[in-house]
Amino acid sequence: MITEEIKTHLVNDIIPFWKGLRDDRYGGYYGWLGYDLVLDREAVKGCILNSRILWFFSNAYLLLGDESLLAEARHGYAFMRRYCMDREQGGVYWSLAFDGTPEDTTKHTYNQAFAVYALSSYYDASGDEEALAAALALFRVIEERCADETGYREAFDREFHEIENDKLSENGVMADRTMNTLLHVFEAYTELYRVSGDERVRERLLWLLDTIADKVYNPALHRQEVFFDREMHSILDLHSYGHDIEAAWLLERGLQTLENRASRESDKSVVQKIAGLAAKIRPITLDLTGQVYRDAFDGRSLANECERGVVDERRIWWVQAEAVVGFLNGYQLAPERREYLEAAAAEWEFIKAHVIDPREGSEWYQEVDAAGVPTAGEPIVEPWKCPYHNGRMCMEVVRRNIGDL
Repeated sequence: MITEEIKTHLVNDIIPFWKGLRDDRYGGYYGWLGYDLVLDREAVKGCILNSRILWFFSNAYLLLGDESLLAEARHGYAFMRRYCMDREQGGVYWSLAFDGTPEDTTKHTYNQAFAVYALSSYYDASGDEEALAAALALFRVIEERCADETGYREAFDREFHEIENDKLSENGVMADRTMNTLLHVFEAYTELYRVSGDERVRERLLWLLDTIADKVYNPALHRQEVFFDREMHSILDLHSYGHDIEAAWLLERGLQTLENRASRESDKSVVQKIAGLAAKIRPITLDLTGQVYRDAFDGRSLANECERGVVDERRIWWVQAEAVVGFLNGYQLAPERREYLEAAAAEWEFIKAHVIDPREGSEWYQEVDAAGVPTAGEPIVEPWKCPYHNGRMCMEVVRRNIGDL
């Protein structure tokens, strides 16, 4: 069974690999392993990388109950609290030197969101109230320092003066706002609301769902727009297949979290509002899934994106991982669409054959071409290459426990 294969891969390969990157001298986890599998112990430690590792070990512990995983999460949490968080100005830095000193003091909304995500899961795993308090404090930072009447401003200096958004802008544009940041603020708030039930978080989740439906989702093109100006006008013809298939299931996860909490609510207006949003959002998630399946899936793997009509055929590690979860989610929402289940199974076979690096001491290649040939030179670990996507894929497959898989 594929589910058992994926669980075995999580337990025997992904978890041991990331345990092996633990830095017991300076804290956190090493930030760079090259394609040549040479570890740089003095590389920059990205705060996003360390947040995602904290999230990963917290959730792996919640799934598997292995105390060594909780110990890893505690190690990651200690590093985050001591080094990643700016105790003077608030918020989380972009990156640190290998010894924990601030390297890039940029405060980015995206980065704050991943810290909220990690701290919320760590609270669930550990019961540490300090972690929940820190997550709620960062929620307030995002809402008080980054939000405005349109959405979220994204990039700031250490003192939260707005700066150019170069860290989340790509493809030759400089975006004031991005779908990517909105999606991951939504993801983080979903987890925070799940563990806290905080009404302020719930209200922002509801607002985010409306905003994604009304301003990010393009019904005519059956996709999300990616880069925006300050007024949320799209500034580039780009279809990000990976983000759309990821958004399809993250939006569904947010709805489920809201619905589960609403079942305990005595306020009928809240229940009705959530029901109305569910009726609005679920057709969007199915539309995104269907369009990605038609446009980007070749029967065994997923292309990266399409800019101005030109498809980027690279098979990026995280896009393949999100395709597995997104197609399974689509099948669970619409069981008559058995092709989605078959697509998830085929995607796993492609990952197993071509994306997982068979070399001892490695994990997943960062990218391969459409034929499955890895791109030499791309690192195995760097500030964006982490166990968040592929580890989460494994855990989602196990948790969903689809009998036909």
